[in-house]
Amino acid sequence: MKFSRLYLNRLQNQPGRHDTVVVIDVLRSFTSAAVALAHGARAIYPVNGVAAATALLAQLPDTVSVGAVAGGDPVTGFDFGNSPSSLLQADLAGKNVVISTAAGVRGLQRFRRARQLFAASLVCARATAAAIRAAGAEDVCFVITGEWVDRDGDEDIACADYIEALLRDLPANPEDFARRVRDSDFGRRFTSGTWPNLPGADLELAAQVDLFDFAMPVEREGERLIIR
Repeated sequence: MKFSRLYLNRLQNQPGRHDTVVVIDVLRSFTSAAVALAHGARAIYPVNGVAAATALLAQLPDTVSVGAVAGGDPVTGFDFGNSPSSLLQADLAGKNVVISTAAGVRGLQRFRRARQLFAASLVCARATAAAIRAAGAEDVCFVITGEWVDRDGDEDIACADYIEALLRDLPANPEDFARRVRDSDFGRRFTSGTWPNLPGADLELAAQVDLFDFAMPVEREGERLIIR
């Protein structure tokens, strides 16, 4: 099995077709998606852009909207911001969740033509590694979405390092990777007390390694991407 890394915000051209792509967004898109699925959501629809998400909300039954703009502030008019801790108490059973965020969702859309596409975060990392192995992946590309001009993205790099270590059968202490999530540039914003839409509860949830026992493969149905 071969491994490579791409950084979403460094890409200049449309990427070519890949065998297996793992788009990682630990803080917070794919932690939110995993929480929603664990709490009974029927499906997650990752949509790039608020206007497109609003249009899809009008087409689907039993929908809940989740969204944030760059920096983490919630989308005005959506049911929830991109806050996994706020979804813990939400009634999501049987609901379709339409999610639009600045990084993770954009990464999925950009790599939508991959033969196999996964959304990943630390809460479902081991299950993601198991799904990749079971699918017989030959070439795995990790897409890091959290690196920006003012962030090191180490929360996502740590997740990629952990999944790769599991696939290589290397020693991997989960707490080492959880610590990197907490100590990342973006992670420290959740504990600074100066970012009201970045609650510390989100960071603690996102740093729980292997909290869930399912992976999040992304399917294509026409032009829509769906996580079930």
